[in-house]
Amino acid sequence: MALILKIFIYFYLSAGVQGVHQIAGLSCQFIDEHVTVNNESHVETQLIYREAMLQFGQTGDSPVNPRAITFLVTGSKLDLRRYMKRVEAEQVECELRRYSTEGIHVRWPVQGAQGYNRWFRCTLKHIKGLFTVTGFLRHPSDQPAPGEHDYLHWPTIADGETLTITVAMVIKTQSPSVKAGLGSPGKLHCQFAIDHKAPKVTVEWHRLLRGGRIKLFSHNSSSGRPNGIGVRLKDLADGDASYNLHSAEMNSEGRYICSVSVAPLSADLDINLHTEEPPRVSLNVEPTVSLQEGQDKKIICEAKGYYPLDVDIRWYKQKVVMPNQTINAALPKMLAVFRQNGHKLNKDDTYSVSAFFYLEASLSDSGKEFTCSVSHQSLRDPIKISFILNVEEPVSWLFNLILSLTGITIIAILYTRRYRRSGRRQSAQKKPFGGVSVV
Repeated sequence: MALILKIFIYFYLSAGVQGVHQIAGLSCQFIDEHVTVNNESHVETQLIYREAMLQFGQTGDSPVNPRAITFLVTGSKLDLRRYMKRVEAEQVECELRRYSTEGIHVRWPVQGAQGYNRWFRCTLKHIKGLFTVTGFLRHPSDQPAPGEHDYLHWPTIADGETLTITVAMVIKTQSPSVKAGLGSPGKLHCQFAIDHKAPKVTVEWHRLLRGGRIKLFSHNSSSGRPNGIGVRLKDLADGDASYNLHSAEMNSEGRYICSVSVAPLSADLDINLHTEEPPRVSLNVEPTVSLQEGQDKKIICEAKGYYPLDVDIRWYKQKVVMPNQTINAALPKMLAVFRQNGHKLNKDDTYSVSAFFYLEASLSDSGKEFTCSVSHQSLRDPIKISFILNVEEPVSWLFNLILSLTGITIIAILYTRRYRRSGRRQSAQKKPFGGVSVV
């Protein structure tokens, strides 16, 4: 029976996942809390992990999973599915928690809202880190919150219970982790939406540094005056609270926090910034290296100017693959013996390193391609740079001797012929003619 139920839920959640509004629901984990005060007046919290469903539908819909706590999301100006574009239900992790307003009571200004609300926070994360979405879920209640320490008196929620809710506020980042090149601009994405017009919104950006929070930017819609730079006010009016870095540097790395507050709600989104710089790779030889058999040469592959550590350098050897050769092409073979120098810190705080080996020319390696492959976290694919080895047979000493003697003989013969011709010309000039020497 349990297996049949799981199969039914899977097909229900997966039905029509091609469209964003076709996701019917999400399996979630509801992290409930049992909070008590001990004899020393310290608050103790016990976390209780419970099965839940985030189900999209209409008031009165039957729960998909009768055994789970169902959070039935009904009509609202905000649709959480809008913030999960082009994803399937199984690609999203869903977590639900109660939310304490710490005794703050503010009537939520939407049509049909009752005087009091019970609040829940829903966090949706893509399993590959493509986005993080936090939604605040409002469940109307006729009972006021029990004071500042409302978490001590939260109402019990039974397994199988259905809570009809609406989405009141959403905050999202589509870049929980950002990579920016050194010296290049960077954008920390943060957007928000609220289900009613003209809310009193406070937006802040902080950076965690040495254990403390440094405020980078703040803006309150009531005053309209910003404090700090980095967020465009025109974009802020449309719900885009993204923080723009003019130039990412190494000291820009760290954790940034986008905060959006509308009383009695407040949400934080963490965004981690990583700066990086790809390596520049070069060899100390030309694309073709010609050696005689038995000769050796030091081959160096150098990677410069990368950040952060570490790079991975490997040397490969293979037969040259012709452009139209796809069958029986030999796979590259990694060289077993090569050395790598230690990382060198440059003046600009980037790093350099080199890997080298001594190539001993062999006729069996003639025509083969040697490739240096460099991998780094800033690269989608490794950088590869190659040379082709051309090995010639050595000339024997006897051949060199014969060649030398032949050259000397030819030179001697040419010199002798030239000398004889010169002697004949001199004799002809001295021969007497009519008793008079011809001068």
